[in-house]
Amino acid sequence: MANNSYSGVKNSVVEANHDGEFGCTLKELRALMELRGTEGINKIGESYGDVQGFCNRLKTSPTDGLSGQPADIEKRKTVFGQNLIPPKKPKTFLQLVWEALQDVTLIILEVAAVVSLGLSFYRPQDAEREDCGKAAGGVEDETESDAGWIEGVAILLSVICVVLVTAFNDWSKEKQFRGLQSRIEQEQKFTVVRGGQVIQIPVAEIVVGDVAQVKYGDLLPADGVLIQGNDLKVDESSLTGESDHVKKTQQKDLMLLSGTHVMEGSGKMVVTAVGVNSQTGIIFTLLGSAEDDEEDEEEKKKEKGEKKKQRKNKKQDGSIENRKKAKAQDGAAMEMQPLNSDEGADAEEKKKANLPKKEKSVLQGKLTKLAVQIGKAGLVMSAITVIILVVLFVVDTFWIQNLPWVKACTPIYIQFFVKFFIIGVTVLVVAVPEGLPLAVTISLAYSVKKMMKDNNLVRHLDACETMGNATAICSDKTGTLTMNRMTVVQAYLAGKHFKKVPEPENIPASILDFLILGIAVNCAYTTKIMPPEKEGGLPRQVGNKTECALLGFSTDLKRDYQTIRNEIPEEKLYKVYTFNSVRKSMSTVLKMADGGYRMFSKGASEILLKKCYKILTANGESKVFRPRDRDDMVKKVIEPMASEGLRTICLAYRDFTASDGEPDWDNENDILTGLTCLCVVGIEDPVRPEVPDAIRKCQRAGITVRMVTGDNINTARAIATKCGILQPADDFICLEGKEFNRRIRNAKGEIEQERIDKIWPKLRVLARSSPTDKHTLVKGIIDSTVIEQRQVVAVTGDGTNDGPALKKADVGFAMGIAGTDVAKEASDIILTDDNFSSIVKAVMWGRNVYDSISKFLQFQLTVNVVAVIVAFTGACITQDSPLKAVQMLWVNLIMDTFASLALATEPPTEALLLRKPYGRNKPLISRTMMKNILGQGVYQLVIIFTLLFAGEKIFDIDSGRNTPLRAPPSEHYTIVFNTFVLMQLFNEINARKIHGERNVFDGIFNNLIFCTIVFGTFIIQIVIVQFGGKPFSCVALNIDQWLWCTFLGFGSLLWGQVISSIPTSRLKFLKTAGHGTQKEEIPDEELEELDDMEEIDHAERELRRGQILWFRGLNRIQTQIRVVNAFRSSISLYEGLEKPESRTSIHNFMTHPEFRIEDSEPHIPLIDDTDAEDDAPTKRNSASPRNTTPTPPSPTTVPAVAVAPLSPSPNQNNNAVESSNHLLPEATKASSASMPASPLHSLETSL
Repeated sequence: MANNSYSGVKNSVVEANHDGEFGCTLKELRALMELRGTEGINKIGESYGDVQGFCNRLKTSPTDGLSGQPADIEKRKTVFGQNLIPPKKPKTFLQLVWEALQDVTLIILEVAAVVSLGLSFYRPQDAEREDCGKAAGGVEDETESDAGWIEGVAILLSVICVVLVTAFNDWSKEKQFRGLQSRIEQEQKFTVVRGGQVIQIPVAEIVVGDVAQVKYGDLLPADGVLIQGNDLKVDESSLTGESDHVKKTQQKDLMLLSGTHVMEGSGKMVVTAVGVNSQTGIIFTLLGSAEDDEEDEEEKKKEKGEKKKQRKNKKQDGSIENRKKAKAQDGAAMEMQPLNSDEGADAEEKKKANLPKKEKSVLQGKLTKLAVQIGKAGLVMSAITVIILVVLFVVDTFWIQNLPWVKACTPIYIQFFVKFFIIGVTVLVVAVPEGLPLAVTISLAYSVKKMMKDNNLVRHLDACETMGNATAICSDKTGTLTMNRMTVVQAYLAGKHFKKVPEPENIPASILDFLILGIAVNCAYTTKIMPPEKEGGLPRQVGNKTECALLGFSTDLKRDYQTIRNEIPEEKLYKVYTFNSVRKSMSTVLKMADGGYRMFSKGASEILLKKCYKILTANGESKVFRPRDRDDMVKKVIEPMASEGLRTICLAYRDFTASDGEPDWDNENDILTGLTCLCVVGIEDPVRPEVPDAIRKCQRAGITVRMVTGDNINTARAIATKCGILQPADDFICLEGKEFNRRIRNAKGEIEQERIDKIWPKLRVLARSSPTDKHTLVKGIIDSTVIEQRQVVAVTGDGTNDGPALKKADVGFAMGIAGTDVAKEASDIILTDDNFSSIVKAVMWGRNVYDSISKFLQFQLTVNVVAVIVAFTGACITQDSPLKAVQMLWVNLIMDTFASLALATEPPTEALLLRKPYGRNKPLISRTMMKNILGQGVYQLVIIFTLLFAGEKIFDIDSGRNTPLRAPPSEHYTIVFNTFVLMQLFNEINARKIHGERNVFDGIFNNLIFCTIVFGTFIIQIVIVQFGGKPFSCVALNIDQWLWCTFLGFGSLLWGQVISSIPTSRLKFLKTAGHGTQKEEIPDEELEELDDMEEIDHAERELRRGQILWFRGLNRIQTQIRVVNAFRSSISLYEGLEKPESRTSIHNFMTHPEFRIEDSEPHIPLIDDTDAEDDAPTKRNSASPRNTTPTPPSPTTVPAVAVAPLSPSPNQNNNAVESSNHLLPEATKASSASMPASPLHSLETSL
């Protein structure tokens, strides 16, 4: 489908020209959208008369939109294209196979196998055999010597097997991520008007000529021209790099561009360009063509880039040339950044300073470090093995037997050396746990898939694991803890306090008419009450829920708001002040027949009542409303309502007489004063029934839940008590945003960490808080060092202004239903049902991931230790490894690939919520696990060495030690191999428990994958031993020998019980392993380098310190880390999740426009947040009105809009760094001057 649309677009220019259907061609529309501001308005005026004329040319109506006839829609798609950007082709299976073959160790093995193969066909004359030493001569008869090629072939086959398994794993992961991505895209809907009806359609269905409704928080899916707007402000930084919000009005600027964010207000636009023809699409097309040209060059660069790849999480095909090409496109260099396109290493490094980075996932840091350490050890062991074998052979042949080096014997000697080399490589193969990253990826991918069922849509893979370590959750109230279904249950009206909704007869008619008119026009026209879906159900609430409550109130008063809206359509409203977090109110102005104006306002009661100086009484007259009347009202009406958990909203109006002339509408302070209070309503939003239980589970699991809300403190406290966040006898504190700010700032108005540290441990409710307060709190908790365990904070948010807090948090949850696109962009996980109890599920899955990895580690390390020691000692004593190369590869396959599948897919249990979170510094391998690893290792080594050196006596068979070069396989060594594998199989069952539990079979049948793999491995093992023959160096065993092998294997389960009886506390000598890199370990010169690197990558630092690039599995580790990183590299919500390449949707175009610092200078050091705040607090307090007024309950969940442009000081948000306030150059200089601490701060965060 995508491809057709693409070709459709290419040909459509031609069609449209002679296709007289529409009054404008694709070319004209594209040219029109290139214009900005007044140029665009003039062009529309010249060519089409006005916007109405323009709509007529596009055969659409500004009020009713398109007819919605399928034929018409199809026609528009063929002429103007579809709203899709064709996706990049996924990697083919063969490409993945080729990538898997790049693995260094595999290449070494292949070479060794080929050499061994070649030499096996070389036959020297028999006469000279005896002269080549004991080891070369011997038992071979003709048939045996002909079979010399088998080992080489077997190694090659097993390499092919490993490669195919790896490639298949990568392929299925990629497929899964594509599926996930298309699921996310289908969920992306947009509101359009068709046939006079307002409907929501998938973004891909939008066509040119559609009339779309845009509102606060939207990410525009297509280009369009504004038809009507209220207070509309758009953040176009993703396209222009300008951080200031652009005001869109009929008079100044009509052009709305795809990929930009609506930061305030609402409006309607007619769509003019979709898909590849929209501004975003044009840039994509450029990128795509640039990438095609680069592909060949990229191949050559690949090898050089391997090292860099690990450094750069956001790799993609394409290259520096993209940049040059894009520069030609005016200013497109800026746009390129969000696309995660790969712009060469240097560009990437420069940009690093400009993008606030999420730190590397805790788990991955620990794992990479562990894998590197084990790899080093394996490398050393295998090198020593090879050296010892060679030395022993040389000493024995040339010194003890005193033989000369005969030319004819050279091939035979070389064969020996090749054999030793192969043994060395196999030790290395077994030593390096390349299954580790695989286990992480499988575990995460599996969890992510399952979390979809639990209403968690994970956007960044590692968020899932971080969630398991969460120690604090800062949750919104509305919609997350409550049901977000609001109804008016009390009202103070005409001088009376009604405890339930009054009958219309009890209200004076004049007041009633006023009230209904005010509610109808002063609620967004997109908000409505729809008839219930099922008979007898509740009416459906569409739009802002607080406004729905008011509209419902008018229906309860037996009046219809829709008739008023039909009389006064949206176009007739004279002026609208939309709700935002600074105003905390909404007002609509109507022009009266006599030339005067009437303004209706609604907002948080304690704020709006301060602006009222009259109030309507029972007889419909207005009387003076003094401050003391107001205090009475607060005590008698508002506080009782709030203490019942109701949100109070005040409705008021003001008349401007014609004689005074037209007021200055831009001077809001003068307009919004001298109001007359109509009524105060109490709105109930009931707590979700499942929330109290979910919060209890969190508290039991050692997670503190805090409520951060814009509502008033009494309402917040009442709801928090109902939820169980506050218990009656606790000494926890509830603060208002103003008080919180007062306590955390010093005399100069700067935020001090020590002050925050005094507050946050006891803080449970933060009421009347602004988005900035939320961000400050989250940052304060994360940076705090008061408690020994570093805090890991999860945050929920739904409004555009929650973006900075969501980005700052370790895990950001956005609301799937109530959340704006901007919040979803900034989040890590989207709650598709907006429900708090889904967060608890995420915690469970996160902990499960951590445990799965630990289980796998416990199993894998036991095998590693045993296999390496056996191969090493065996080689030194018997001059041959007891486990042959092919057998080692099979063991490697079981313990890496299969075990990671089996152990990484254990389903979570409720028991996971009974322990405290692990925290950031907990080592991967606990003492208990170390005890299990060493205990099992001792058991296995004792058994294997007993069999190796005494097995022939026990079983009464020929010894397999010291056999010549191509001796047939012996029963003795087959028994050793078989017992070894069976011990691993039974130990895999032991590995299911890592906290020292006794019952290892608990819940084993809940995990079908585990059972299948263990059983399957056992069957394959039987086949290998009985029928493997020469390739596997096996001989068929009889039933007695099989029973003994199985019994010895089963012994590891019994031994496991013995181990778990030893209390870990006694074993003080056991060390833990797998910590993250600690700060002290970093040499000073590197600390200096870190100033230039924003993100410290543990793996990279390890590698830089020991340049052991070639150790086994590094490339594979990279591939997997890269796949996982595809999630992390701030992929925008709608972007390709398998790798950032699949940019299928127009939305991916911009990652997070408003949380990026961009500037002409490439190297702005990231200013530490505190410094940014320090610039402005004094101005903030005096200049910006928002801190002087308490913050009211926002209508529903939409707490506010980014405040940046309102304040005179450039950095007035606390989140000056993480929000888009693209710092002005002066501000940057100013604050960089004050940032001695910054590099260190960023260092601590990454640690």
